Amino acid sequence: MSIPGTLAIWPGALALWKVFGYSIARVSAPLEEIRKRRAKGGRIMSPSGFRTVFYITTRRSYAMAEGYELKASPRDRVGKGAARALRREGLIPAVIYGDKKPALPIAIPLKETTLVLHKGGFMTNLATIDVDGEKHRVIAKDYQLHPVRDDLIHVDFLRVSKGAKLTVEIPVHFLNEETSPGLKRGGVLNVVRHTVEMTVPADAIPDALELDLAKADLGDSLHISAVALPEGCELTITDRDFTIATIAAPAGLKEEEEGEEAEAEAAEAEAEAEAEEGEGEEE
Repeated sequence: MSIPGTLAIWPGALALWKVFGYSIARVSAPLEEIRKRRAKGGRIMSPSGFRTVFYITTRRSYAMAEGYELKASPRDRVGKGAARALRREGLIPAVIYGDKKPALPIAIPLKETTLVLHKGGFMTNLATIDVDGEKHRVIAKDYQLHPVRDDLIHVDFLRVSKGAKLTVEIPVHFLNEETSPGLKRGGVLNVVRHTVEMTVPADAIPDALELDLAKADLGDSLHISAVALPEGCELTITDRDFTIATIAAPAGLKEEEEGEEAEAEAAEAEAEAEAEEGEGEEE
């Protein structure tokens, strides 16, 4: 099994060599080595019954997350009363902190900030906050919503210095669901991880990781090693090849397979019993 633009090798491959400029590492190699060589190989069976699928991949060119800019003003007062007064003016409280500088309480526009939040990538896009003409390069690290109305009520921004690396949750996008053999046969895509925590350059935060399902069949277990990581980005989890998603068989197909297995076991037991009876008569 392989993704378009990839090659596949079997677990028995032991050598390390070059094929058309792609690196191939043996399947038994540690995940870090496989990552280093950008190699994936073959298919094995996991204890859960899902097939573990590896790929040899080329480096995918990912789109970088787009930034946004917000106008802000410094705020002198803090507390619930001050926050309510800001909201009546269409503003919400926020704070800029980090980079070994004092925290800066600010007020930002509710409408524009809410639009950016709903657009997606709020926690992975760099932002420029213009505070009375002074621009601050930041990334949103946390935000709070009203428990009833679900309105945005507060945002925490972290200062980002030049050349810094950030630990962020990168979303996973699934490609070619409509052509997946497993899904076309009625299988269900079980997403184990909607996001993957990574350490990335602040100036090159990927918009998303992409996992191709074009060849994913029933019973397949798709791991992080099936994803080509953007250059300069590293996983925070390096001690295992964790699962991103699985293609589960539909309930009807499971029952049919279980029924066939039960019939086969019953027929085998009956055949063994008849053979034992035959041996007893001969004696």
